[in-house]
Amino acid sequence: MKDRILKQIADLKTEALGELKKMSDAKQVEVYRVKFLGKKGLVTSILKSLGEIDSQDRPAVGREINILKNLLEEEIFSLSQEFEKKALEKDVSSTRIDVSLPGRGIKIGHRHPLRLVMDEIVGIFSDLSFSVHVGPEIETDYYNFEALNFPKDHPTRDMQDTFFVEGNFLLRTHTSPVQIHVMESQKPPIFTVFPGAVYRRDNDITHSPMFYQVEGLAVDSNITMGDLKGVLSTFCHKIFGGKLGVRFRPSFFPFTEPSAEMDVQCVMCGGKGCRVCKMSGWLEILGCGMVDPAVFKAVKIDSKKYSGFAFGMGVERIAMLKYAINDIRLFYENDMRFLEQF
Repeated sequence: MKDRILKQIADLKTEALGELKKMSDAKQVEVYRVKFLGKKGLVTSILKSLGEIDSQDRPAVGREINILKNLLEEEIFSLSQEFEKKALEKDVSSTRIDVSLPGRGIKIGHRHPLRLVMDEIVGIFSDLSFSVHVGPEIETDYYNFEALNFPKDHPTRDMQDTFFVEGNFLLRTHTSPVQIHVMESQKPPIFTVFPGAVYRRDNDITHSPMFYQVEGLAVDSNITMGDLKGVLSTFCHKIFGGKLGVRFRPSFFPFTEPSAEMDVQCVMCGGKGCRVCKMSGWLEILGCGMVDPAVFKAVKIDSKKYSGFAFGMGVERIAMLKYAINDIRLFYENDMRFLEQF
């Protein structure tokens, strides 16, 4: 049995090498490959017959089959490369190039709509003498929650809201940790904003697991809620235009007290009421409030001497209102038809 199969291998090698000399193009090489090395090819058929040989003879026969298989693979690869090179040379030599034709224009890139809006937001606060700080996107529980007066059982500590990385580390859920870093390293007066990416376990037409925020902090002696309202009203009038009204509603955030949410008259209907604003005439754009004394205590700032306000807004939210976009996912799908509008 062994000798019969070894003779088959030798005869097949002679036949295969003989046919190789007749190849004239890449299509013939592919037909040749299927004939000898395909799933139902001649070499494959011999390989399947190994089970009929005595176990002590299989290594020797298997080795001969593999030698033939590797030889044919190398020859097929070499011929394929040769025919591909010849085809390319033929194509190049037969193609006329008119060097007098103008070259292809290169499209100039543009900033992403979210970057445009973020730059505009930061620019408005820079004009109001706020500096700009950035911080790490991977934070500890202390900076993301504890120092900002989040109780241990607060819902945002739950796995369904926060991406925990490893141990005590997590992807920041807001840019507020930067204010802790700033207040730890800088004494009042402090007037600064913190733009950057944040992460939450949320994904639908109005939420994204990764999105952008701009938060701000002002700390000095005699800072009041009136200062907060004045700064944010000025910002709102600049970003949306001075014709839209603003209002503040009581709210709750762990790191501010009192806290508020700021609304702007609906940019779609001008406050008359529509489907976008649910007929209320108003749209929420940001959260804000006076810095809680517990936060000042964590960064060793005397809350009896200093006061301050903080605010935070989603860049996507501002962009959606500014450009009348109804699906947040459009910002991340890289559809050029959408992006080229900006």
